[in-house]
Amino acid sequence: MGLVIAFFATALLYASVGFGGGSTYTALLTLVGTDYRVLPAIALSCNIIVVTGGTYRFIRAGEVKWGRVIPLVAVSAPLAWLGGLTPIKQEAFNLILAISLVAAGVLLLFQRERPLNQSSIRDKSSAIDIFAGGASGYLAGLVGIGGGIFLAPILHFTRWGTAREIAATASFFILVNSVAGLSGQVIKLSVSGGMMSLLPYWSLALAVLIGGQIGSFASLKLLSQMHVRRATAALILFVAGQLLWKLLR
Repeated sequence: MGLVIAFFATALLYASVGFGGGSTYTALLTLVGTDYRVLPAIALSCNIIVVTGGTYRFIRAGEVKWGRVIPLVAVSAPLAWLGGLTPIKQEAFNLILAISLVAAGVLLLFQRERPLNQSSIRDKSSAIDIFAGGASGYLAGLVGIGGGIFLAPILHFTRWGTAREIAATASFFILVNSVAGLSGQVIKLSVSGGMMSLLPYWSLALAVLIGGQIGSFASLKLLSQMHVRRATAALILFVAGQLLWKLLR
């Protein structure tokens, strides 16, 4: 029950800032001793559930700038699929996850949204954006992190678009990478016979469905977006610290 509540709260918090929560789902599952071989598939499935509704609303509102978004996902999606297929030892998995969580928490904590006018916004993605998208995609498939939490701060720093356009891009980016990464994970689990191991975690999917919808619609109006991001960063760094302590022991 504690894990279900934690997943509900994580989905609510992340959905309010346009993310899926994969980084924290993965860390929480690691801390409770979940088999690392099924862990990314669970986290990516929860990611998909959380960001689907928000992505749909962003698309309907015209916030997804397809000309700049497509190059990002065209690179990241195949790499997410490849990451999902990549065999990895448990020690390497935990270390990569811990480092990724620390990086995500720091990036989110120091993310700044600078006021932009239309003339200062770039009209296409740069090589830095593409590289960041590709690396985030591979991580998404490998350890179950959607990647948007890495991409969004970089896009803000490079003046890629307005805050809402970047949130829309991150949401769509997470959705595409999570689907691609999950497909790779499913193939890997099918070969190893581990698909049935996912069934006991159905309650987590229900928890993030409810929490994600509440967070997406309400957007935590009682808190500013800056406070929500800082709370999210604190949560990520806390679970990263717990994971690192577990690894050191």
